[in-house]
Amino acid sequence: MSTAMPASAQGAIRAMLVLGTRPEAIKLAPVARAMGAAALFEPIVVTTGQHREMLHQMLGLLQVQVRSDLDVMRDRQQLSELTARLVEGLGEVIRAERPDLVVVQGDTTTALAGALAAFYERVPVAHVEAGLRTGVLDNPFPEELNRRLIGRIARWHFAPTARSAGHLTAEGTPSAQVFTTGNTVIDNLLWVLEAGVGRSAFRSGAGSGLRKVLLTLHRRENQGDRMRAMGRSVRRLADRGDVEIVLPLHKSPAVREALLPELSDHPRITVTEPLDYLDFAATLAACDLVLTDSGGIQEEAPTLGKPALVLRTTTERPEAVEVGAARLIGTEPEAVLKAAGQLLDDPDAYRRMAAAGNPFGDGRAAERILAQLAEDFAEDFGEDMGSLAPLAAFVPEQGGPGTY
Repeated sequence: MSTAMPASAQGAIRAMLVLGTRPEAIKLAPVARAMGAAALFEPIVVTTGQHREMLHQMLGLLQVQVRSDLDVMRDRQQLSELTARLVEGLGEVIRAERPDLVVVQGDTTTALAGALAAFYERVPVAHVEAGLRTGVLDNPFPEELNRRLIGRIARWHFAPTARSAGHLTAEGTPSAQVFTTGNTVIDNLLWVLEAGVGRSAFRSGAGSGLRKVLLTLHRRENQGDRMRAMGRSVRRLADRGDVEIVLPLHKSPAVREALLPELSDHPRITVTEPLDYLDFAATLAACDLVLTDSGGIQEEAPTLGKPALVLRTTTERPEAVEVGAARLIGTEPEAVLKAAGQLLDDPDAYRRMAAAGNPFGDGRAAERILAQLAEDFAEDFGEDMGSLAPLAAFVPEQGGPGTY
């Protein structure tokens, strides 16, 4: 479903970018920076504070300027309560700012509320990272439902891969509204690494002989007994003696209650507060292996040739699994130990995963997004708004790390 376009503001296209979590900030930052540098656009960045502490530590580093900042979070609030507050607050901002379009990213509650509020105000929606699907409505929860609902609202669907674009057209989205751009997370990762200003959280040096493992755990469906069990398996992995593990600990009280008792006092496990994105990128670049239930790291790790073991039962990013850059190993403790041990002990298996290549981007996704929006607004308004150089759809290259 699409909405009618509002009258254009004089001059630049007023694009409201709605973000509330750290991953949204990372993936919308390239779009915000590109819009800020292009005379055709006026970016209006609105934060909801869904990950307030984790978000505000990085926005300045990513050169993103915030126009409005909502305060909607409450301790241990229900999703229904959060969603209601977000829709109400974002609706007020949209009415005050009168943007030409609203841009949301991914599948968070902030993204769904931003799309829904825009729909109620009859402002068209652009969905960045559109078309991801697991096929299981409640796994991940609530993200799978969120992204499907956004797909019914958005006018522009910026899919990171051809597979994601295919999901959308198979669901009935007009192909003229679906664009394969690559993932903006690769734009941002390459931008940060080029700056070279982050600091790795690993304590051991290159000559220590320790294999470096980066661990991230936070997903709602993994919390509780399952996460505690995974924490115990990670501790057993550290007991090998040849491994150093870094865990940037999520702010969620449920995550901390599950993991701190298992991991906080081991000499070869470093538990840190959430790293700012510059330091996180440097830590990812320094590691040998990734254990994660995160979505974004499944995209970033192959760019740097880091094998990723995905601690989930489903993934909306099967491209990494298909090319061999990631493995979906589930959440059973013995499976985690076995898979990690194989990669640490089998050089050939490790090399195959490290050299699998990156199916997710070439660092030019934001350029493609802006070029398409500029073209479509020029057509709808029937006026000369200038132009941005068009780019072909993203097609992944073959090869190992460093291709992009």
